[in-house]
Amino acid sequence: MAKLYFNYSTMNAGKSTVLLQASHNYIERGMQTYLMTAQLDNRAGFGRIASRIGIGEPADTFAPGEDLFAKIEARLNTGPCACVFVDEAQFLSPDQVWQLARAVDDLNVPIMCFGLRVDFLGHLFPGSATLLAIADEMREVRTICHCGKKATMVVRKDADGNVLTTGDQVSIGGNDRYVSLCRRHWREAVGDRPA
Repeated sequence: MAKLYFNYSTMNAGKSTVLLQASHNYIERGMQTYLMTAQLDNRAGFGRIASRIGIGEPADTFAPGEDLFAKIEARLNTGPCACVFVDEAQFLSPDQVWQLARAVDDLNVPIMCFGLRVDFLGHLFPGSATLLAIADEMREVRTICHCGKKATMVVRKDADGNVLTTGDQVSIGGNDRYVSLCRRHWREAVGDRPA
């Protein structure tokens, strides 16, 4: 029976690496997969999922407001698909997460979503919150803080390296802008203020 999976973590934990490896495992066994990523994040190039370790694959993109059930149904009508992989799942809307759940339930295709759990202020992304609420299975992809503890939070820095405590929830960037920290060091970095 197909399931909706949510693989979550903070920045730079290797989510895209895990996604690409899982897809490769299917392909290596002669099965086809369908990769999707957010149109919003084109750091690796438009329609591409890439890892910091240098591997990558082309992917279809999803945009805000796009019907993902219809998109997946159209893909399935072109031929077999063993699994759908969604990168940057934090950028899904709650409606899109429910569309993915419908695709799992009604089209019987497993869907593995990979994304951030919280933003730089410690708030859940709407897509992540919905995935945490309705996913059949959740898995944490772990990374570590500079102190060696598990990193569960992330800070955003400006061009001068100063930690930001205000701003839009979404601001695309990588290692140059974001640092993953444990909760204690995140609290220190943001001035121990409640979010």
